[in-house]
Amino acid sequence: MSDFNTTDFTNPSTFILLGIPGLEAAHIWISIPFCAMYVIGVLGNFTILFIVKREPSLHGPMFYFLCMLAINDLVLSTSTLPKMLSIFWFNSREISFSACLTQMYFIHCFSTMESGILVAMAFDRYVAICHPLRHSTILTNSVVAKIGLAVMLRSGILTLPYPFLARRWPYCRTNIIPHSYCGHIAVINLACADSCISSYYGLFYLFSVIGMDIFFISVSYTQILRAIFCLPTKDARLKTFGTCVSHLCAILALYIPDLFSSLTQRFGRNVPVNLRVLIASVYRLVPPVLHPIIYGVRTKQIRDMLLQIFTHKET
Repeated sequence: MSDFNTTDFTNPSTFILLGIPGLEAAHIWISIPFCAMYVIGVLGNFTILFIVKREPSLHGPMFYFLCMLAINDLVLSTSTLPKMLSIFWFNSREISFSACLTQMYFIHCFSTMESGILVAMAFDRYVAICHPLRHSTILTNSVVAKIGLAVMLRSGILTLPYPFLARRWPYCRTNIIPHSYCGHIAVINLACADSCISSYYGLFYLFSVIGMDIFFISVSYTQILRAIFCLPTKDARLKTFGTCVSHLCAILALYIPDLFSSLTQRFGRNVPVNLRVLIASVYRLVPPVLHPIIYGVRTKQIRDMLLQIFTHKET
């Protein structure tokens, strides 16, 4: 352990992840809710994928986007939780430099992809409510596939500078990362050179990508609300708005913790380190756990299919 904090290296072959700094004695207890949330998220998202694949009536744009969201959540949670649990359970803190940068790329790439999928789902709701007769002709399978590909390419390309910039900095202070995973800020804070370029790009990435996505979602819902208020009866307005509730909950589940965690990591110097790391770690699990619950409870087709599966098993 004495070699972990030396300063005679320029680029370490490995980093040391501390988990939740200051709460090492409680790692076993912390791992219990983390593991439970991970299992719930994996089972919930696989259930969504199974139901949509099994039921032909669900083969439409809204459910294709929901499947994209489920796959994204599975990859995002799996890119962080297994290593986190190995730290909590087995004190396996070492991670190679390349593996650390790979994890960084996956975390930020799929977080951005999740935001892009929510924008695509907002567009689907806009077309379904504002142009219902043209919904099937506008959002054809090929258009949905192209939107999905565009979301993937945008996320993959915009995230590439993170690991490339991180690789070029010298790390001569320490190889200890006071975090449970290799986040961008956590890694570049160890650099012993001026890493302002990485910091500025991180802020640009946060506000341009998330800001642009929130803008497009806001425009979609402005048009949706205008269309809803033009409906003749209160029941029709409530029923139409009800089709958007699941998506709005998914948006809140992603953006509120994301912005809070990102701003806390950058500007929350007065917030204790263990609390910042705990918030950032929990945030990576919140959307993958909540999304299948939200859509399972709020979406009638999925709820009916679940009831059908369980009642069929009982009989």
